[in-house]
Amino acid sequence: MRRIAVVTGLAGNDPETKVRTAAFLQELQRLGWIEGSNVRVDVRGVVGASAAGRKNVAELIALRPDVILAIGNAGIPPLLELARSVPIVFTVVVDPVGAGFVQSLSRPGGNVTGFLMFEYSLSGKWPELLKQLAPNVTRAAVLRDPALPAGIGQFAVIQAMAPAHGLDVTAVNVSDEQEIARGIETFAQSPAGGLIVTASAQTVIHRKLIVALAAKHRLPAVYIHRAFVTDGGLLSYGPDLVDANRRAAGYVDRILKGEKPSDLPVQAPTKYELVINLKTAKALGLTLPQTLLARADEVIE
Repeated sequence: MRRIAVVTGLAGNDPETKVRTAAFLQELQRLGWIEGSNVRVDVRGVVGASAAGRKNVAELIALRPDVILAIGNAGIPPLLELARSVPIVFTVVVDPVGAGFVQSLSRPGGNVTGFLMFEYSLSGKWPELLKQLAPNVTRAAVLRDPALPAGIGQFAVIQAMAPAHGLDVTAVNVSDEQEIARGIETFAQSPAGGLIVTASAQTVIHRKLIVALAAKHRLPAVYIHRAFVTDGGLLSYGPDLVDANRRAAGYVDRILKGEKPSDLPVQAPTKYELVINLKTAKALGLTLPQTLLARADEVIE
């Protein structure tokens, strides 16, 4: 009986946690690893740098897993501290080199490898999409987590690309609900505004609040992935995160069969998706270009 630990940057009962974990387990089963038969899987949530999250990591390591799947950034720092020799495969991480998780993408080194969430260049598409959605928008609030290297990196790319699309950008930090609400409400006091919501555990955790505030203040918004749009957001463009967790099962399988994380290069996404919520567009009074609708992978009526 082999043992796999799963550490997720979201709460265990979050629908996104369930979807991503299910994709991983389904692919594991296809590869011959049957939970309860030849493998046991233990899942814990690590939300931010909380004492409870660190305790969850310590509990998992005490179970002596053969390999750990880390979904998101939040669980990796305590894992690197407490599990120096246990193989770790990550997903939903934007900049693992900048964060110090691996030495390089082609040669990770150490006991960690995995799958990039996306490359920073993707962030440059979001100002363009916002302008296509709402040509009259001239200001954009960028929701980001400044505590993450990825939060700084995404904002830097957006800031560089925004002037070409006639946008002036403002950073809104996302450490808690109060900061998010205060930042959006202050931004919304002036006209011609829109939102760009970047990748971080905090934006996903607070996605329903962010979507509700965007609707309340009638702000067109572009999000990092489909979970925001299925919760009522306007548009998302980003990687297929379910696919990334499915692919991670392949690396876990190879490690369980004897390969080392240091020999497995960090891989980039292979699938991106554009999702549009037409109901939200109508509520905002937006008529979306047919060219944009034709490009969408999914349109929610």
